[in-house]
Amino acid sequence: MPVSFCAGPDRRIILWAAILASSMGFIDSSVTSIATPAMREALGATLQEAQWINAAYLLSLSSLVLVGGAMGDRFGIARIFSLGILVFVGGSLACAAALTPEQMIAARAVKGVGAALMVPGSMAMVSRAYPRAERGRALGLWAAASTLTTALGPVLGGMFVTWGGEIGWRLVFALNLPLGLAALWLIRGRTPGDVGKPGVRVDLVGGLLATLGLGMVAWALTEATAPAWVAPAALASLAAFLAWEAVAPAPMLRLAMFRNRTMAVTNLVTFVLYFALNGVMFYLPMTAVSAWKVTPLEVTAAFLPISVLIGILSAPAGRLADRWGAGPLMAAGSTLVACAYAGLSLAAPHGHFWVNVVPLTALAGLGLGLVVAPLTAAAMQGAEDGEQGAASGINNAVARVAGLIAIALQGRIAAAAYGAGLPGFGVTGDTPAHLAATGAAFGAVALTASLMAGLAALLALFVSRPVR
Repeated sequence: MPVSFCAGPDRRIILWAAILASSMGFIDSSVTSIATPAMREALGATLQEAQWINAAYLLSLSSLVLVGGAMGDRFGIARIFSLGILVFVGGSLACAAALTPEQMIAARAVKGVGAALMVPGSMAMVSRAYPRAERGRALGLWAAASTLTTALGPVLGGMFVTWGGEIGWRLVFALNLPLGLAALWLIRGRTPGDVGKPGVRVDLVGGLLATLGLGMVAWALTEATAPAWVAPAALASLAAFLAWEAVAPAPMLRLAMFRNRTMAVTNLVTFVLYFALNGVMFYLPMTAVSAWKVTPLEVTAAFLPISVLIGILSAPAGRLADRWGAGPLMAAGSTLVACAYAGLSLAAPHGHFWVNVVPLTALAGLGLGLVVAPLTAAAMQGAEDGEQGAASGINNAVARVAGLIAIALQGRIAAAAYGAGLPGFGVTGDTPAHLAATGAAFGAVALTASLMAGLAALLALFVSRPVR
């Protein structure tokens, strides 16, 4: 007879292992954004190198996360999950020990590979460990605990960077060591039924083409001096990826799924909305620390309301989406985000972090609280029976790709708005010219984000069918 995935008494232990590991992945981007100003100063990194520090992680994660899910099916969910933790923790320690921007970029890319192996297995393990009658409650606990750790992560990161002296930002990455080891210890030997499926194919060719194409897109957008052939080569690589996915025996991205209008539009909304969110959240700490004399710990006041409001509002927003449909909720929430970022673009030249910035980011958090649950439900609604897992993975990958492109393109926009003066955008300075140029740069970033969020609101109106 088949062996169950885990013993009944071990289910809660598996749940805690999944929470610890997923928390590492969820908080990484926000914590890294808060630590970026200190990292730039310690490593002597340029604005482009700072962009690559974040883009390297998103590139690996977004292009390989679907491959990571297939590898879990092939070799065993818990095995690949544990391998992902090891790679992620190893990359984190390499980040903590980095002495040059190049070392940090390479270490962040390794972390992205680890996250691509770890993140898909987190929810899948919980689903496999619990019987159907108890699965909903277990996934609810997983989501609630993950939301809490995501909210607390930036606060811990801000404390380390503010009070940790020269090694404060390094402690942010070292924190993953005890979390990762605890997750590995909890799961060790508790999944006897994790045998994998030898017949499952893994789309390594698709993963390679996606990595190559997205990498060259990031190169073309980040580096103003990139060779002229990079952009056409990026488009050719992405076209080759789509062509391969259309004929691959086991594609990581089943293109036929996008024939469903709801799924196609929902993922388009995801892209433009997360473009807006990632651009602002990456460049806000850089602006606040370098020009507005705000400490990294104080910067977390702009992050905390978003996580808290998403956690509070997701359940009622989901119920309203069941009644009215996901589209109106997504449109209303995206409109609030657009208004908040428009306000940031007007407030940027004046600074006033506590008076202007924190209330506006809280407004954006209110909007996101209305969007996230209906957006997830709409993505699942557009999938056929048995493809919900693939639909969730695709939606997650789209959000990561949006962050990758946003940080690259918004950096070019910020640099152009700042101008050719010194010391440069994101570098600490107190001259009137620097403060004015930094305000103009972040104002341009926020305005672009506002327009993208407004586009998300318009697109969301096409998601009109009620979520069942």
